[in-house]
Amino acid sequence: MTPAVDAARKAGIAFTTHTYVHEPGVSSYGLEAAEKLGVAPEQIFKTLVASLDGKRLAVGIVPVERRLGLKQIARAAGAKKAAMAAPEEVERATGYVLGGVSPLGQKKRLPTFIDASAEALGAIYVSAGRRGLDIALAPADLAALTAADFVPLAV
Repeated sequence: MTPAVDAARKAGIAFTTHTYVHEPGVSSYGLEAAEKLGVAPEQIFKTLVASLDGKRLAVGIVPVERRLGLKQIARAAGAKKAAMAAPEEVERATGYVLGGVSPLGQKKRLPTFIDASAEALGAIYVSAGRRGLDIALAPADLAALTAADFVPLAV
């Protein structure tokens, strides 16, 4: 398995894993997951990494049909501005490849924020650490495992 699944197992939380065949060239990994898993897109969340003030990184977890609000994550993290982190920076900090970045089991523990819309859902799906593998878990468990705060992030 992946470091993400190992982290969930070690924590003893309830979760399920879901696999699907990832198609190369797909532009939206999250929407592909929703379609192939037969799950409403508002339950599938993507894990994005932002660079804060060009000095540090933070993770934003938002529904796949929405975008990460850079002003929102900067505000939540106490930064003046945010930009999407460079792909190589994301892979180096998380240990995952783009399209398979999980909020769980990352190499470095980054400040993490989950869009507030997740709180109303019984379970959300996030990447389990590789393309074609998702993990479904309670939003509160994800927040506890990542020391995340729920804040309005999606635009």
